[in-house]
Amino acid sequence: MASSAVSPDTLNALHNKATHLRIESVRATTEAGSGHPSSCCSAADIVATLFFSVMRYDPKNPKAPNSDRFVLSKGHAAPLLYAAWAEAGLFPKSDLLKLRTLASDLEGHPTPRLSFVDMATGSLGQGLPVGIGIALNAKSVDKLDHRTYVLMGDGESVEGSVWEAAEVARHHGLDNLCAIVDVNRLGQSDPTMLQHNMEGYRARWAGFGWHAIVVDGHDIAALLAAFDEAARTKGKPTVLLAKTFKGHGILFMADSPSWHGKPVPKGEETQKAIDELTKQLKPATGALQITKPAAPAPATTTITALPPSPYKPGDAVATREAFGAALEALGGVNSSVVGLDADVKNSTYTDKFGKKFPNRFFENFIAEQNMLGAAAGLAACGKVPFVATFAAFFTRAYDFIRMAAISQSNIKLVGTHVGVSIGEDGPSQMGLEDIAMMAAQPGVVVLYPSDATCTYRLVEAAANHRGMVYIRAGRPKSPVLYGAEETFPIGSSKVLRKSATDALTIVAAGVTLFEALKAHDQLKAAGIAVRVIDLYSIAPIDRATLLESARATQGRLLTVEDHYAHGGLGDAVLSAVATEGVKVHKLAVRTIPHSGKPDELVDHFGIGARSIVEAATHIVK
Repeated sequence: MASSAVSPDTLNALHNKATHLRIESVRATTEAGSGHPSSCCSAADIVATLFFSVMRYDPKNPKAPNSDRFVLSKGHAAPLLYAAWAEAGLFPKSDLLKLRTLASDLEGHPTPRLSFVDMATGSLGQGLPVGIGIALNAKSVDKLDHRTYVLMGDGESVEGSVWEAAEVARHHGLDNLCAIVDVNRLGQSDPTMLQHNMEGYRARWAGFGWHAIVVDGHDIAALLAAFDEAARTKGKPTVLLAKTFKGHGILFMADSPSWHGKPVPKGEETQKAIDELTKQLKPATGALQITKPAAPAPATTTITALPPSPYKPGDAVATREAFGAALEALGGVNSSVVGLDADVKNSTYTDKFGKKFPNRFFENFIAEQNMLGAAAGLAACGKVPFVATFAAFFTRAYDFIRMAAISQSNIKLVGTHVGVSIGEDGPSQMGLEDIAMMAAQPGVVVLYPSDATCTYRLVEAAANHRGMVYIRAGRPKSPVLYGAEETFPIGSSKVLRKSATDALTIVAAGVTLFEALKAHDQLKAAGIAVRVIDLYSIAPIDRATLLESARATQGRLLTVEDHYAHGGLGDAVLSAVATEGVKVHKLAVRTIPHSGKPDELVDHFGIGARSIVEAATHIVK
């Protein structure tokens, strides 16, 4: 609303809300003995204006359909967020005094354990990409009219992910997205680079194609006018650049670099701060009314089973290609599935899905961090995002993967071009640490299909699994091993070769499974019987089958993988069986690889049939 349309009484009431948010933030952090009250105070007027005048939401149901969404990117100001929801009536204010305790979900930084949090924040620079995902869902998928607000700190605006997000939001014309930068001048250890150079901030954001508004972040009338201008701006996202002061409202804390991350000590100083804030309350007779969102038409989400796998044994198909076909088929049977790309869709084969379902496919260009954050935002809206790129490029976005795991986000990651078997492109393109990366995060399912049929079914299983899933897909074509009737439950494996006289179990997946099968035939010809397991599910792992096979083969396992030795398939197997006295021998890539032909690289780096035969012969004899 324009500032001229706002009554003095309403402005006073909003000022009082901001003051109460400051008081509660001080009380909570003082009781906790830790936290960031000064960062809460700088943004209190912004949050009060949003929550009690601008945003449409149901205070008792934060995720009601079509509600405006708020993302606190500067997660260290969590007490301010909690105070706002308590002030709105979602839970008692007394709960704020449990801040940062084991007995409360009001943690030091917000996590989705709370009904009003879409994504864990606190690792800075992630809120805006998440907001993009939420805004994309509203604009392109669900066709809803709600707005998304993201509150950022000025310090975090140096993060590269923020400018990835700025580019992508402009490209998609997200006029339903409004970012707010709390320009309070002070970082943790030093003043920020631009401090209060508001024209410098404006020029940067405007240069990225945003509608940039400089505003006094402690002037509620000006904030209301700016939010109204943002809502009326079409065709581009808006950013409010709010000039504020850390610790605003508390004289001994205001604009002081020494108060970052420090609570007010209990006792006299706390009372002094609260008394000072209390004196700032103004007469206000009217009650503020929160506007609830209009209810949208009920969503119609259809989910049916995938049709049978189109592949038959003997076909030669790359698992990355089978992933693309499965994703396209999945889009037809599950309207919640969305796809995200970072300019490699013709290599990951997600272009098939994109052409068929353009309103559910989002190009991020070469901005992997934003792609992961946007996926988490889409997942927070109930979508099932498939995020695909070269496995090596997920390393750039690993912090986003870590925060998505903390959030228990329902995103599905597909890494292609893994291992030395990609060939001539060389080590910069070879995903050789991805299993270790993904399996290190709690609750993440890690799958490594070896053929097209397995890939096809695991894509379906990933979509139906609630939680994060990583699928490792290869570049080269490989023979189809399995018929269309085969099933591939998460947490299981396949025993492909087995006899009563097996002296060793070989465990492999992906390209090395075919090397293991070649080695099996060569060893058999030499009079050595070995068992071969396709360990397509690495996390969770099929411990029962591994132990059963190990006991049948004199307690001996040999793992072989197109991955670095540390943290890969071999270590997963070792962790599963080590307590039972099983000996695990590991073949893996142990040096930085080189360009070359795929077959010669697999052999040269010790993970081919020749190396398997040599190792097996040595172990058995």
